[in-house]
Amino acid sequence: MTQRKLALAAVLLVISAASVVLALGTSPGAAKSSSVFKAAWIYVGPHNDGGWSQAHEAGRQYVQKMLGSKVQTTYKENIAVGAQFSQTVASLVAQGYKLIFATSYGYITPAIAAKYPDVDFEQATGTYQAKNVSEYFGAAEDTVFLSGMAAGAAAKCNTIGFVVAYPIPEVIRHANAFALGAQVTHPGVAVKLVWTNSWFDPAKEKKAAQSLHAAGACVLGQNVDSPATGQYAQSVHVPWVGYDSDSSKFAPKSWLTGSVYNWGPYYLKRVKAAMNGTWKSGFYYGSINDGFTKLAPYGPGVSAATKATIASKEKAIENGSFYEFAGPLYDQSGKLRVPKGKKMTVNQLYAMSWLVKGVIGSPKG
Repeated sequence: MTQRKLALAAVLLVISAASVVLALGTSPGAAKSSSVFKAAWIYVGPHNDGGWSQAHEAGRQYVQKMLGSKVQTTYKENIAVGAQFSQTVASLVAQGYKLIFATSYGYITPAIAAKYPDVDFEQATGTYQAKNVSEYFGAAEDTVFLSGMAAGAAAKCNTIGFVVAYPIPEVIRHANAFALGAQVTHPGVAVKLVWTNSWFDPAKEKKAAQSLHAAGACVLGQNVDSPATGQYAQSVHVPWVGYDSDSSKFAPKSWLTGSVYNWGPYYLKRVKAAMNGTWKSGFYYGSINDGFTKLAPYGPGVSAATKATIASKEKAIENGSFYEFAGPLYDQSGKLRVPKGKKMTVNQLYAMSWLVKGVIGSPKG
C-alpha cells in the first residue's frame, strides 16, 4: 500500500471514530443523564432575615444537599409583588429554570402562569391554582397557638403585644390562634395588635414593639419576618415569642419559643417530581404530624410546668382530640362565629376576616 493510501485510511478511521462519539453524545439517553435540573426560589425579604425567608432558604439548601450535582438551585431575594416579580421570573426562565418556588402571598397571577406554560410554579400561602401552579402552606396556626400559651404563661400583666404584617386571612388566623393560646394559660389576657403593612421592615417592627410596650404590653409576639421585635423586647427586659425560624440568638434572654417551619421535605419531594416528570398541580397543607411545623426550643423563661402544659396540648392536637378553631368561638363584638360542636375548615381559615374575643385591634389594619 502506498504512503498516500495509508494516510487516507488513517484519516477515514479518525472520522469514523469521531462520528461514533458524536452519535453517542447526542443520543436522547445521554442528553437526559447529563442534564442538570434547575429550580429557583424567590423571597420577599433577605435570605438571612432570621425569619420567613431564612426558613425557605434552609429548605432550598436541603434540596441542594440531598440531590447534589443532579440539581442546580438559586434564589432571588427582596423581590416585591408585581413588576419586580414578573421581571425576575422572566430572567429565571431565560436561564432555563423549570421549577420556581414563589414563597410569598400574591406572587403568582393567571397572566404569569399563562405566559410560561412549560414552567411549574409553586406558591406559598395563597389559594390560586392552575395546571402549572400549586399552592403550599400548612397548619402553623397550631404551633402559633402553642407559642401563645408560652406568652400567656409568661405575662405578669393582662396585655400581650403582637406585631403583625398585613390584614389578610393568613395573619388574622395566626393572631387569633396566638390569642386563644395565651388565654389558655392566662385567662382574661388581651392581645393587642399593631399592623406594619410589611412582611420585613425592622424599623417599623421595632416602632410597633415600642408602641405596644408603651401601651402596657409585658410580653411581645410577632407575625412578621425580622427579629427586631425580640431585640427591642430584650432591651426593655420583657419576654418575646418569635415566628418563622428559631431566632433565639437575637434576644436569648427574652426568647420564649416560636412557631417554626420545616420546608425542606416538601421542597425535596416536589423537585424530585418535577425532575422525573410526575409533578402535578395540587394543594399541600402540612401539619405537626408530618413535621411541617413545630415549636422552636424553649428559652430560659419557660418553666417546667408551662412546658408540660404545652406538651399535653400539642399531643391533643396531634391525635385530633383538640382543635383551637372549634366552637364555641366568639368575635370581638361577642358574636358567635363558630357554634359549639363545629370546627373551622381549611377553606374557612383561608377566608378568615374577623378577630376573636380578647384581641384588641382592627381586622382591617
